[in-house]
Amino acid sequence: MDGIVAIDLDTIIPCLWISRWKKIPRIYDAHELFSEMKEVISRPRIKMVWMRVEHYAVPQYINGYTVSRTIAAEFRKRYGVEYGLIRNLPVLEEGTPYPDPPLAERFILYQGAVNEARGLESLIGAMRHVDCRLVICGDGNRMAICRRLTEDYGLTGKIIFRGMVDPAELLKTTKKAYIGVNLVEPVGLNQYYSLANKFFDYIHAGIPQVTMDFPEYRFVNDRYPIGLLIPDIGEKKIAEALNNLLKNDVLYGMFKENCQQARLAYNWQEEEKALLRFYQKIFG
Repeated sequence: MDGIVAIDLDTIIPCLWISRWKKIPRIYDAHELFSEMKEVISRPRIKMVWMRVEHYAVPQYINGYTVSRTIAAEFRKRYGVEYGLIRNLPVLEEGTPYPDPPLAERFILYQGAVNEARGLESLIGAMRHVDCRLVICGDGNRMAICRRLTEDYGLTGKIIFRGMVDPAELLKTTKKAYIGVNLVEPVGLNQYYSLANKFFDYIHAGIPQVTMDFPEYRFVNDRYPIGLLIPDIGEKKIAEALNNLLKNDVLYGMFKENCQQARLAYNWQEEEKALLRFYQKIFG
């Protein structure tokens, strides 16, 4: 092999040893700020172990890249490494998004893992005050709780659980949605510095969204206003933002138009150039 790439902290030490043994370049591809993930910081002993791994290994990877500007800045602050930015962006498709669906067919979409810290319990509670259907595409460890909440609130039929959806089918569903939802509980720096795939999926589908007022989302939204940013996942905040998009046609139309500009700037055809330049710099 010409080089070896470690994906997150759980592979970083074996890749370090192999690179030394074979005398080849090593690269760190940080999908997360692993030591600040909710699953890690909620268990102090586990966090201590991963922090030791991070302190030992990351400074020995002078070549690397990560998924957001803020995570790259955190690595620079902690270890003095200058990592590049490679985001997981959708491929830009030709053509324009679907026209807005008729009023009776409108629905709000959440796509992604139905896991802890995704704000789904608050979203379901907020739907009691929103006159629209919610479609949830995905599965995870909070599915049973979400289904029970839906029944307890009397929202069966208004909230549809699609479960796991084939990617091609999901893309069709996303394009038909009226509003996308991207909620994250600010538990740990990894969540606060996050830049979710669904954020860009909604942009490419041309649908305005309700997302978090976190640094990465704010950075994009300041350049191309494509949705409403909320400071927390309180039910009232979520409901207000969703109702604003449902009722304010002028605001909705502006966001939808801005999605067209944003997708031209944030797409894989552009991002892959940075990835190729990164490896060309190392291997020539």
